[in-house]
Amino acid sequence: MSISNLTPQEFRLAADLQEKIAGLNIQLALLLDPGSAIPAPIKAVKLATRGMSAAGRAHVGAANKLRGAKRKAAKVKRADETKPKRAKRTISASHIAKIKAGQKIRWAKYNAAKAKTGAFKPVAAKPAKKKRGMSAEGRARIVAAQKARWAKIKAAKK
Repeated sequence: MSISNLTPQEFRLAADLQEKIAGLNIQLALLLDPGSAIPAPIKAVKLATRGMSAAGRAHVGAANKLRGAKRKAAKVKRADETKPKRAKRTISASHIAKIKAGQKIRWAKYNAAKAKTGAFKPVAAKPAKKKRGMSAEGRARIVAAQKARWAKIKAAKK
């Protein structure tokens, strides 16, 4: 069987076996001659991968949580966070009325000044648009033409 005919799973299995063989060759070389140098192609193969156990990960996670809790507890509040918040202010109805009246006066002066210079032309009320529609005689013509077409089609079918 050639390498080109292997499925991806078979190819991965072959690669794993080759890595195991290389690792065994290293162990054999070290057993036979402990002082000998390991050949270059064999050095490239990893002997073993290290990882962390689930218990180790849990231990590190607990330590991180504890460290974060200590940091949060030691955090000093800023001065503005310790002051009580001020109540929201509201404007009385009479004051709102005064503001509106003043604004109307200011706009009236502004519009009067614009009218004097000619830059401002007050817009006249537009007349209501006439609703578009069809006259009664136009509708009657369309109905008559449609009836004639249908009569012609019925006559052709007979």
